[in-house]
Amino acid sequence: MLAQAAHQAGLKPLVIDLYNDQDTQFYAAETRQITALSAEYLLPAFDYFIKRYPVDGVVFGSGFEQHHDGLRCLNARLTLWGNQPDVVAKLHDKSAFFALLDALQIPYPEVSFAIPDQNEGWLLKPMRGQGGVGIRRSRSGEIAELFDYWQKYQEGAPHSVLFLADGKRSQIVGFNRQWTTALNGAGEFIFSGIINSTKLSLEQKNQISVWLDKLVPALSLKGLNSLDFIQHEQASYVLEINPRPPASMQLYDADLWVRHIKACNGELLDYEMLQDGFTAYQIVYARQNTQIPDGFAWPEEVVDIPIPNSIIATGRPICSMITHGKEPKQVLDQLQIKQSRITHSLNRFQTHGI
Repeated sequence: MLAQAAHQAGLKPLVIDLYNDQDTQFYAAETRQITALSAEYLLPAFDYFIKRYPVDGVVFGSGFEQHHDGLRCLNARLTLWGNQPDVVAKLHDKSAFFALLDALQIPYPEVSFAIPDQNEGWLLKPMRGQGGVGIRRSRSGEIAELFDYWQKYQEGAPHSVLFLADGKRSQIVGFNRQWTTALNGAGEFIFSGIINSTKLSLEQKNQISVWLDKLVPALSLKGLNSLDFIQHEQASYVLEINPRPPASMQLYDADLWVRHIKACNGELLDYEMLQDGFTAYQIVYARQNTQIPDGFAWPEEVVDIPIPNSIIATGRPICSMITHGKEPKQVLDQLQIKQSRITHSLNRFQTHGI
């Protein structure tokens, strides 16, 4: 996603990535694949590029939730176009984050950092979570990991708002509705897809905007971010802030790479959003260990395409799909048809080798 955005902005991106899929290789001037984003793996790849290219700065995506050390190393060596490592760390310090929400009078589902008296209705969540991985329903007598916390399960529809920030002010790009899927062994709240269509009222959107106006200066947020929240009837409840360019940036044709860099430098560009129809993004997960056949015919609008003959482990993303249409239902129907086609074809190959 980031490599494509940088390429479309006229740059020659150099990419350090865990997957090194076909899209990344196509849009990047050069790539380096590593096994983890911790400093010990990240720095050799980083130094490789520094010695060979006149690099201006670095933009980070998802995956650093567990590797703050890697992010600090990047920040020490180049201009970081995004949130500072201490900002990212503060957002993953959940006691500090929810205390901030209390101070700003922003509602959220009840949390606990000790075992609740009654486990019923509680979720156990990792403090440095990503994409819903590791979130599960709390069970009686369950022992939590060191970096877990409890949060009351809140009925409602998951939403997010994509926004830009210059450290002091916020600028909303768009509101989105999200959905999740259940994967064996990974949980039932795994991020699955997102569409830039909601039933939020103007009043509800304005309320979220007011909250962002409080949160951005309190956290010194910069660049592209997203805020996840649950909408239940007329009430909104904040869940978390993703302090980096999120998947939802792919839903908007708004020159967001340039606007991200400008916002990180303290400038929010005026932009008139012209939305022609609706766009949705959905991840296709492997329900079993899946080998990608050489020459596999991927449908149109499929992205994050894995390299041929790679093996995708159960529960890991195979690819992603982006679909556009005039009506939300049409878009969502197209996603389901496309996903069925992909999984059916791959399952045939696993079974028959054709």
